[in-house]
Amino acid sequence: MCRWLALGLCLLALGCTTGEEPDLVVYTALDEEFSEPILKDFAQQNSLKVAPKYDTEATKTVGLANAILAEKDRPRCDVFWNNEILNTLRLQQAGLLEAYVSPQAERFPAMYRSADGLWHGFAGRARVLIVNTELVPNEADWPRSIRDLADAKWRGRCGMAKPLFGTTATHAACLFAAWGEDQAKAYFQSLLDNEVQILAGNKQVALGVAQGQIAFGITDTDDAIIEVEKGAPVAIVYPDQGDDQPGTLFIPNTLAIIRGCPHPAAARQLVDHLLTPAVEKRLAEGASAQIPLGEGVETQVRVETPHTVKAMQVDFEAAARQWDAAASYLREAFAN
Repeated sequence: MCRWLALGLCLLALGCTTGEEPDLVVYTALDEEFSEPILKDFAQQNSLKVAPKYDTEATKTVGLANAILAEKDRPRCDVFWNNEILNTLRLQQAGLLEAYVSPQAERFPAMYRSADGLWHGFAGRARVLIVNTELVPNEADWPRSIRDLADAKWRGRCGMAKPLFGTTATHAACLFAAWGEDQAKAYFQSLLDNEVQILAGNKQVALGVAQGQIAFGITDTDDAIIEVEKGAPVAIVYPDQGDDQPGTLFIPNTLAIIRGCPHPAAARQLVDHLLTPAVEKRLAEGASAQIPLGEGVETQVRVETPHTVKAMQVDFEAAARQWDAAASYLREAFAN
């Protein structure tokens, strides 16, 4: 009931009354404070009634993807604007995405878009370490790798989000694909053995470090930069930059049109709009400092990008194929 009440309020906020059929329904996992103004402007510019649907912070990507799966015989969603990629690829594997090659697609590296137009990546975030500079004042002592979460000297003093949702789940799937199942399982077991604190989400990790509850943690740039710009005693470390290390993982927002959706023309119109340099610029300049992944975005980026630090090379579709095996292990290992 609360969810549908929230949807009704969003309809009103975007100029659509509850008694009218919307011209476009968007399920979005990007935080409402960042996505709603963009959707509102798109609606006004194109004289469309746009209805967004959001979900909870901790499980929103899973919740929205599961809603689309449940509605597969009668789709309600036109465009899925996901703030990561794993659950978009789950929908692709289920055959629920409609191919559409946007004219904006060529702006983006091949790693961040589907070869056949089933999904488009844009406006990424990096998986980074956030360090409390009062608890760890000497920069030479800062952690430099995601493997440092398992270092005994940090036992019980570092944190991460549960690796079953959002970008933490995507990161886990990428590690299973890159390292293989045995090595990835051993890594996550080493985190549990090292008493890494498991928090509700990436935002809670960043807050926990900023408040001195833990010395460092792994989170996303959007949550980390907020604490930096608030003046908290924290620093961002882009992990695994050594010659023999894989680099920092960058995870895009993704867009996908749902197969059999009610409003396919408006859906394509929105995808084209969201992939423009202007929208990536707007997201980069906002509080979450989303990272432009396409060419032609002229803005001062406040965090590092795949052009300025070593980026982990990822086959996201291979990572998605690993997810069932990864999730089965992680659900049991992180049950508490």
